[in-house]
This record gives sequence, structure tokens and C-alpha cells, in this order.
Amino acid sequence: MCWECDHPESSHQDSLDHLQGLIDRFGWAVVGVEGDGVHPPWAYTLGLTPLRTPELVVTGLPVPRATWLLNEVGLYVLETAVPRPGDEIRVEGGPLIEVVRVAQPSAHLLTAVEFYGPGVQALQLVYADDSDNWPWDAGFRGGMGGQPVLGPRAKTSAIRPGQ
Repeated sequence: MCWECDHPESSHQDSLDHLQGLIDRFGWAVVGVEGDGVHPPWAYTLGLTPLRTPELVVTGLPVPRATWLLNEVGLYVLETAVPRPGDEIRVEGGPLIEVVRVAQPSAHLLTAVEFYGPGVQALQLVYADDSDNWPWDAGFRGGMGGQPVLGPRAKTSAIRPGQ
């Protein structure tokens, strides 16, 4: 459930204030968008832009799992390095991911655009299935309703957080 859904008496501004409070406390927040039966769920960070870092987004995972993944990679980004499009990252306790630059962040990161303007940049964490197949592979099995890839693929290198 979303914060606004859990607090129907609250205004949109109350929701934005809640998100800003999370950013102030933790460094960033995660905005989750539930799937609707036609479109898969997606989630993204909010708060990395002021740190001169692209926001992160993941599609096709349930919001709690996406939140976990975004928080893991967000911590890596702030403590270690910003991955480049094409980088592969093996997340401890999570999937193999490949980084894709989001072609039109304003189409999916609506709250980030509301906070920071239309120039928001984003990187998608595209995850492989349990057999290390990618969404662009014929054998891919994973994601709730699929895993839309929001930009062009740029294969470059493999990195391993924590190693």
C-alpha cells in the first residue's frame, strides 16, 4: 500500500512532506508504484539527485523486494561508486543486475520530477532471473507482469559490491 492510500485523510503535500522526512532521516526514500494487472510494479529512489547521483529504478518486482534492492544498491552507490550503464553487479543475497540508463526518467519517476525538476537522471537496475537470463533473453522467467527495460542496453563490465 502507498502512504497516501494508508492515510486517506492526508493531502498530497502531506505525502511529499513524509517523503522529505525520510530523505532527511535516511538520505533517500523509495517510491513504490503497485502493479495494476496490466502494468507491472516499479519503484525508484528519491533523494539521490541532490547528491549529484542518478536516481535508481527497478521494474517488475513486488514493491517490498524492489525497496530492498534499491536500498542495497543505493548504499553501494553512496559508499563506493556510481555504476555505469552496462555494469553488471552481483548483489549479495539478491539477483545479478545490469545497469541501464533510463531514457526518459520523467515518464516514470513522477515524484522525483516533482521534487527536482524535469532534468532528473536515472539508472535502472535490470535483474536476471534465477538462471541468469535477462529480460532481453528468450528464456527469461521473472518479474510480476514482466520487467520493462526503460532504456537502451550498454554492455561494459562486471563489478561486485562488497568484494
